[in-house]
Amino acid sequence: MRKCHLTVESTHWVARRLPVPINCEFSFHPRDPYAVTLIFDAEGERPVRWVFARELLAEGLTATAGQGDVAVWPEHDPDGASTMWVEVGNALHKALFEIPGPPIAQWLASTYALVPRGQEMVGVDWEELTQLTE
Repeated sequence: MRKCHLTVESTHWVARRLPVPINCEFSFHPRDPYAVTLIFDAEGERPVRWVFARELLAEGLTATAGQGDVAVWPEHDPDGASTMWVEVGNALHKALFEIPGPPIAQWLASTYALVPRGQEMVGVDWEELTQLTE
């Protein structure tokens, strides 16, 4: 079963004037078709993993989406470049990341090529899932 991965450089905005470049990795597996995983500092000593809805990421390409632990929204500059902002964390501890939009959009399209929207439950092995809960 094929997976989709994307590694891209992002910017972690530690403070308003303190950008820190950091690699992040998006991954999608058809076994969990509703979710995407985003790992910040994937190659570092302390990677941080967030799992959230694939639909949230798709909505965040065009409008603000999400509430709670993950929020995403787009930004387009006058030159036509697009950025996706990702904010993760809780009320006390939040982290803000700026990620180039086009690679995310292309990667997300490849996830929908594997598992189209609305077809997420088609390939579910219900017998296997029910055995896990027994």
